[in-house]
Amino acid sequence: MRACIDIGGTKIAVALAPAGTGLAELVARRTEPTAKTGAPDALARQALRMVDEACAEAGITRAQLQATGVSACGPFALRDGQVELATPNICGGLAGPGRDAPNDWMQIPLQAPLAAALGTVHAQNDAVAALLAERRWGALQGLDHCAYVTWSTGVGVGLCVDGRVLRGKSGNAGHAGHSFSSDGPGDALCGCGNVGDVESLVAGSSMPRRFGHDAEQLVDAAKRGDAAAHAAVAGMCRVLGRMLYNLVATLDLQRISLGGSVFLHHQDYLLPPLQAEVSAHLPALTAGVQLVPAGLGLQVGDYAALAVASG
Repeated sequence: MRACIDIGGTKIAVALAPAGTGLAELVARRTEPTAKTGAPDALARQALRMVDEACAEAGITRAQLQATGVSACGPFALRDGQVELATPNICGGLAGPGRDAPNDWMQIPLQAPLAAALGTVHAQNDAVAALLAERRWGALQGLDHCAYVTWSTGVGVGLCVDGRVLRGKSGNAGHAGHSFSSDGPGDALCGCGNVGDVESLVAGSSMPRRFGHDAEQLVDAAKRGDAAAHAAVAGMCRVLGRMLYNLVATLDLQRISLGGSVFLHHQDYLLPPLQAEVSAHLPALTAGVQLVPAGLGLQVGDYAALAVASG
């Protein structure tokens, strides 16, 4: 068995998968809200407890795990070659009191404590991991110039150019969610400390502070014809759509797979304006470029961790 750990800014999911390289059925899956209080190692301890619970349900022990794959929201910081998280939607110390976070963490030890308990642990940025899964089993199969973008608690990007998945010096390639879109209104404070980056303007974590509603409430109101909600959603699609266009223009992509809870729960409403924003610019770069929902749907996070565990 392999352990699959998917860590997001809102929830953590753990499941087990049998050995092999194919799209395996996940067993003993469980989810919890992501730990954000106590000492910085609280998240690693939560993940280990959940792995133990999954193993008990499957009738195995930790020692019988062949490998562990971790798909985690970034950015990453490396300490002695091991991944620690400097994740804006978990580490409250990055933006300070302006975000009213429940902790003052700057970095979270992750790979080292997991490896000490579980043995071999592979870790990837969650968007990169989802890109691997989408290229192997989902909507990006057979493509050498593509991206995966998640619109969820945060905004994450995984990139593939000339058949090579981009990772960068610390595994942080693709953090376009923290690229600047504008000087930003005063309420557009990202968890990383930026004001006016893409994530601060459109991420699920930003919506209650900026608009007084979570993503579900805001998009549902827009669908019902609420003018203010429609304007808010249209503005967010314009910001995110421009980021997607910038990726296409910079990297000459063929297709972008879109996932994340904000997008996937409302894909029929959000996809057309996003595609229109990309297609509206410079046809030499954008003609034929497709935005598509993640082929693995709401399971893309689980299968992202499986792709990492599979090597």
